[in-house]
Amino acid sequence: MSVTPTKAMVLAAGLGLRMRPLTERMPKPLVPVAGRALLDHVLDKLGDAGVNEAIVNVHYLPDQIIDHVAARAKPHVTISDERNQVLGTGGGVVKALPLLGQAPFFLVNADTMWIDGVRPNLARLAEAFDPACMDILLLMAPTTSSIGYDGSGDYAMLADGALRKRREHQVVPFVYAGAAIMSPALFTKAPKGEFSLTRMFDSANEQERLFGLRLDGVWMHVGTPDAVQAAEEAFLESVA
Repeated sequence: MSVTPTKAMVLAAGLGLRMRPLTERMPKPLVPVAGRALLDHVLDKLGDAGVNEAIVNVHYLPDQIIDHVAARAKPHVTISDERNQVLGTGGGVVKALPLLGQAPFFLVNADTMWIDGVRPNLARLAEAFDPACMDILLLMAPTTSSIGYDGSGDYAMLADGALRKRREHQVVPFVYAGAAIMSPALFTKAPKGEFSLTRMFDSANEQERLFGLRLDGVWMHVGTPDAVQAAEEAFLESVA
């Protein structure tokens, strides 16, 4: 019996260095794509998926994000303020755990963007997440059909969705699309201070409790100023 998470963690604390010059005076989550900030595209999807509270962490130009989300009701946004700390993606989640509670939660990067297929991918993630055998379920995009991505992939995926990490010099067909469901229990042994979430992915992988779900639709990697235009064109085509 799957239960849709009602809370989400949105990672919005990055410096957005690869997005310069767009991010010299604006945090990356507020960069507009097709007339809406990247962060709003993400929050809209979470609201549509039944999330009523999103915890958004901030570090770089934090007041711009705080002001931007202040009036939001669906979902309501709670700020996890990291302006005086550098915690990394993992440390950011650990700091927010008291706000996230005991139940599995959505984890979404503020700068990820995708066009849903027939059914919304966050609803599909919630349906597929099985806490009995999974600690983390990652939304995985096929590298070949993604826009703005030219890397070697992150994982291979077995028939049951179990993920196998890419080895050095290997090319694998799936890349993490920046959205997931995680169990907070996973963090009981998390390190203190700054660390990357990939450590949590690796530890779940070692326990064979890291799974993936193939994204239905098109994922857009909005990593550089050039990628913004490609994402915009794809998005506007999808809603035309």
